[in-house]
Amino acid sequence: MSSRQFFCKFPQALISEPLISHTLGVKFGVVPNIRGATISATAAHVVVEIEGGETEIADSVAYLSERGVEVKELMDGEEPPQL
Repeated sequence: MSSRQFFCKFPQALISEPLISHTLGVKFGVVPNIRGATISATAAHVVVEIEGGETEIADSVAYLSERGVEVKELMDGEEPPQL
């Protein structure tokens, strides 16, 4: 199993959907771990670590992007943008 960390920007329309906390685990069999978040009425910024197989992680990220979430992978030691 692998683990990779991502910075995600959610648009207002997706804030109330449990895309990370529920959908990724159920739909792709990965384990998401929210490492930090800032959520307002108009946007959400989330740092999430996703654990699973490489294919499942890639499929999870593609799914988030398809839904309208901006996703940027954080490389080892890279700090996320200020939350």
